[in-house]
Amino acid sequence: MKNRYFLIFVLVFFTRFGFAQQENYRPGLFFREDWKETPAEIPLSQKHVNNPDLLVQLYGPGQDSLKKSNHEKPVDDPFYVWSGLCLGNWMVTLKHKTSNADLTGFAKISWRAKQAGLRQLRITLKLANGTWLVSDQFDDATKDWRIKEFNIQDINWYKLDSKSIIETGPAQNPDLSNVEEIGFTD
Repeated sequence: MKNRYFLIFVLVFFTRFGFAQQENYRPGLFFREDWKETPAEIPLSQKHVNNPDLLVQLYGPGQDSLKKSNHEKPVDDPFYVWSGLCLGNWMVTLKHKTSNADLTGFAKISWRAKQAGLRQLRITLKLANGTWLVSDQFDDATKDWRIKEFNIQDINWYKLDSKSIIETGPAQNPDLSNVEEIGFTD
């Protein structure tokens, strides 16, 4: 299970316009993160974040073992977050410095990931009211990098304990109109 690879090219979308404007009902890009092209290093930190508008946050007992990684071959291997040395649960989130996201309506999250083993990469959210959520939908093992898109309105959410990174039960109709942090965990 040590061969777990994770990369997040987070493409988060938010709804800015009402449904009355049919030509504008698809949300625009909120942020994107492509980790800095620097040598591999433990632990993952703010200096690895490429987008100057984003803050990285780490949570859980395994957070100190998260690695910003890369391989020289193949030459198109992206820079990514690797959790293979983590002895406990972990979570990585990104927070926009000046804005929160509205993940209602036709909002989507898209990432590129390559994973091995039995773990499943899930979306995590921190709402403005302090509530933490984890998605029922996930991304699982693949032999090569894969882009996966999640339709937020299709996801069932569960409450998440941000200290232990453990799901604590269903979240009934969470308000996703004011999301502070967007991340992932396995």
